[in-house]
Amino acid sequence: MDKIIELQNICFAYQGEAALCYITFDVCRGETVVLQGPNGCGKSTLINVLNGILFPEEGTYRFEGQLISEKTLKDSRFSKQFHQKIGYVFQNSDVQLFCSTVEEEIAFGPMQMGFAEDEIRERTDDVIRLLHLEKLRERAPYHLSGGEKKKVALACVLSLNPEVLILDEPLAGLDVKTQQLLKDLLKTLKKAGKTLIIVTHDRDLAAEIGDRFITLDENHRICGQKQS
Repeated sequence: MDKIIELQNICFAYQGEAALCYITFDVCRGETVVLQGPNGCGKSTLINVLNGILFPEEGTYRFEGQLISEKTLKDSRFSKQFHQKIGYVFQNSDVQLFCSTVEEEIAFGPMQMGFAEDEIRERTDDVIRLLHLEKLRERAPYHLSGGEKKKVALACVLSLNPEVLILDEPLAGLDVKTQQLLKDLLKTLKKAGKTLIIVTHDRDLAAEIGDRFITLDENHRICGQKQS
């Protein structure tokens, strides 16, 4: 299968405290990978590496065969291409939302990527319809509920139509109705061939959508991989 992500012996530490120890695995295009493990095992650090927010102290990370490093992402053209292809929905939606209205929030990413006005409008309208955000269009994001913020954060990522979608505890803090909406949406994205990497403690979500399960242990190493 076509490998889209390749990690080889990734190590990372915070002020000398290990967070990732020799992490090696690949992700194939269209695959759904569920990352599991106890709190503090390094899951959030790992997805920050995948998104080019943190850079490993040892090892290599390649995306579509291209090395991802602090040096390569200093190339603004390469960085823009990379960040358009890989989308990240944080566990805490507040860190992603900063515009004055939901519509502006969703349009921000396509604007930064330099899309034409017509395409920005079309992408914004499409994801608003997809996530049923019509009534929130002119609302200020900081006035929204937790579930509404989560949907807006996801809409912001989907407006760029990334090839890879990374989600950190996407169902955390949501009511049952919103959880089901997001589960259905993730299943739709999976059927559409998107590559999904999901950190979750929700066993039902993992069982329903996961193709492969990678478990980290308290020593910040991979202690198990299995197929669904």
